[in-house]
Amino acid sequence: MRSRLLVLWLTGLLLTAGLLGCEPAEQERANTVEILSQGLDADDQNFAAVVPGKTWQFPQDHLSHPSFKTEWWYLTANLTSPEGKTFGVQWTLFRFAGRNTAEAGWHSPQMYMAHVAVTGEKQLWHAERFARGGIGQAGVAGNPFRAWLDNWSWRSEDSNPFPGTLSFADEHMVATLQVQNQGALIFQGENGYSRKHVSQEIASYYYSAPFLHLEGTLVLDGLPYQVSGPGWLDREWSSEGLAQSQLGWDWFSLHLDDGSALMLYQIREADSVPYYFGSRSWPDGRVVTLSADEIRMIPIANARHEGKLYPVQWQIAVPSQQIQVKVDVVRKEQWLPFMFSYWEGPVRVSGSHTGQGFMELTGY
Repeated sequence: MRSRLLVLWLTGLLLTAGLLGCEPAEQERANTVEILSQGLDADDQNFAAVVPGKTWQFPQDHLSHPSFKTEWWYLTANLTSPEGKTFGVQWTLFRFAGRNTAEAGWHSPQMYMAHVAVTGEKQLWHAERFARGGIGQAGVAGNPFRAWLDNWSWRSEDSNPFPGTLSFADEHMVATLQVQNQGALIFQGENGYSRKHVSQEIASYYYSAPFLHLEGTLVLDGLPYQVSGPGWLDREWSSEGLAQSQLGWDWFSLHLDDGSALMLYQIREADSVPYYFGSRSWPDGRVVTLSADEIRMIPIANARHEGKLYPVQWQIAVPSQQIQVKVDVVRKEQWLPFMFSYWEGPVRVSGSHTGQGFMELTGY
């Protein structure tokens, strides 16, 4: 979801970090934060609202929506080499705005952050980058489609992101992956109006492309791997954050062995039951929206990282869909040490269905 409402919190974090002192070892990151924070106004409420009844327009809605405060292009994939080595890949581009204005150049209120993570059976490679919009360093453009920050990019040959090429390069990891869409776009919630709270009108516009196929090359610590496998794109934008009582979320995107895709999401709340929502979909466009009373998500094993206790094994049931599965992480040590730290990584599914996918945990 990716990370999903992550960047809604990031705006506040940027403002705070820009005002706090730092140790010399943290000076480089603090300087980046200070630059990116210039012009941010956390109290600016002049952003567009998410309301029901949106009329979707493509390819335009593949592009950015700068009148909304935050937005992301969030791609995950479970890839395998011919030798049987498995890799989880996450590539995410986040856009967030300090003000709802159309200023350009260095005065643009649009800012970008990108995350890349590659997970092997025994090792994690990851990197994080930041850029200010309006100067060509990062952005999203159409005809042809291009979403980029520095040399990390997703580009296609026309206005549709698919088929496209995902590429990124950092100190110890390089990727060139072809991305094909083999199914329909799925609109989460009520035709893409995705509520995040049972009583408050907190929502995002949210659609997914759960039926991607990726293939290409990963180079990790100088060793090349030919890889292929299923992928998932999530697209969300909004101008609101979580409710004050909400603590964080647990999100799953799962490819099941019968060809369907299962998305489940719970937002944990202090002194209350979580807010659940989800969907099961098929490549031909069939989709079943899952209500809260249809979803059971029970953590059954935990791990610890720097004092954080977090679930790494789950029992998940959707009785209305005859689904009862166990979800296990590939690696427990998946806390991504980014500016906003969270757990993200590949998972395996067993039980009434087998499969694979990704899990994201925040707020622990």
